[in-house]
Amino acid sequence: MRDYAHILAVDIGASSGRVMLGRWDGSHIALEEVHRFANGMLERDGHLVWDVNRLWREIQTGVRRYATWENQALLVSIGIDTWAVDYALLDERGALIGDPYAYRDPRNEGIAELVDAIIPPEELYERTGLQRLPFNTLYQLYAERDGSRLAAAATLLLMPDLFHFWLTGTRVAEYTNATTTMVLDARQRAWAIDLLERLGLPTHILPPLIMPGSRLGPLLPEVQNAVGLHRPIEVIAVGTHDTASAVAGIPGLDAHSAYISSGTWSLVGVERTEPLISAEARQLNVTNEGGVYGAIRLLKNVSGLWLLQECQRRWNEEGRRLTWDDIIAQAEAAPPLRSLIDPDAPEFLAVGDMPARIRDYCRRTGQSVPETVGEIARCCLESLALRYQQVIEALERLTGQPITTVRIVGGGSQNTLLCQLTADACRRTVVAGPTESTALGNILVQAITMGYFPDLTTARQVAAASAPQRVYTPREGAAQ
Repeated sequence: MRDYAHILAVDIGASSGRVMLGRWDGSHIALEEVHRFANGMLERDGHLVWDVNRLWREIQTGVRRYATWENQALLVSIGIDTWAVDYALLDERGALIGDPYAYRDPRNEGIAELVDAIIPPEELYERTGLQRLPFNTLYQLYAERDGSRLAAAATLLLMPDLFHFWLTGTRVAEYTNATTTMVLDARQRAWAIDLLERLGLPTHILPPLIMPGSRLGPLLPEVQNAVGLHRPIEVIAVGTHDTASAVAGIPGLDAHSAYISSGTWSLVGVERTEPLISAEARQLNVTNEGGVYGAIRLLKNVSGLWLLQECQRRWNEEGRRLTWDDIIAQAEAAPPLRSLIDPDAPEFLAVGDMPARIRDYCRRTGQSVPETVGEIARCCLESLALRYQQVIEALERLTGQPITTVRIVGGGSQNTLLCQLTADACRRTVVAGPTESTALGNILVQAITMGYFPDLTTARQVAAASAPQRVYTPREGAAQ
């Protein structure tokens, strides 16, 4: 069938980014990778930062490749999603004030406790409904409260909104990503300006909030010319937090499903219509983040494939040159349940020698110490699966809603061992895929805005018809 429309999704995660083309033919959306590029934190002047200028060049490279290879007449819109919490500061002229800090930067250590002395954590959760993480935007801002960068800032833009600004000249904050900042009132769905005031932080830097599905306007003429497009193209604010886009792209997501958006992080949650803020929710440290079209993503951040990514990086530094397939094959061959870690333990958060940290943890806790690649990888994957079980059962108790199906999307949905271990640990059916759920959800929101689908329900039906999924059932007698 011929293509009716082309939609571009820019999807940038903490370890990689891509520009994806969605081809809508009237019944399916076919995804095609136009450009893929690496991302990662850099150390500059003693801090971990993001090289956003390079990411901006990569975005332009991807759009330029599309303009060179494809029929531009079919292109209707572009949307961007990225990771959450990190931000750029702009001066009055719109110039970038330094490199944006990365959430793993050590300057955040101990800041949450300083904020606690001014705003009690119970009050902060009651207002924002947000999981306590040491790198939440509010804590990051307080970490640089006395710095020259904040004093010179006219605007704070979260990562996708920075690229929106460079594409269209519009300074806004898209709602789904704003909900991750700990500066947004979860019930009012508006900036909690008084929280910044109580911490002595500037409030004028917060831009206007917009909702996913909003039109931001056409590309700036100079950008349009730079990427080789022959006419103005609309930029749509999608669910710019990559998890919001990933959840938007999950087929079959219903009241009896939990989802796991599995990548560098694992976001384990359920979809609701209203925030769930209670003492029990705070004790469980679950978060209420915004979804598309009024949804609330009740979820918990769990350390994800970051553990194995850091192990792989270390092994490669040692000259082993192991592929993901190599690592998973060795994990499958390793004996089960010999050693387990808490994936969310503080010692696993920072960049470093992850295999050594895992061995130290197991030694300290009196377990068998994993030594081989397979033993360490299996320890990581089994620990993640058991952590998923804990979170899903906690969400079931918290909401009072039975969960019968676990839907895994993102890169982790391709990890067959992790998916099977999750089915075994959770004693629930696992449906894996789409792998590119984030790009697909990004495109679906654009398609709704541009009038191709009437609502998200219809769009998710198209997603189900467009992307393969694989079902895993719990194995009888599997070790738990």
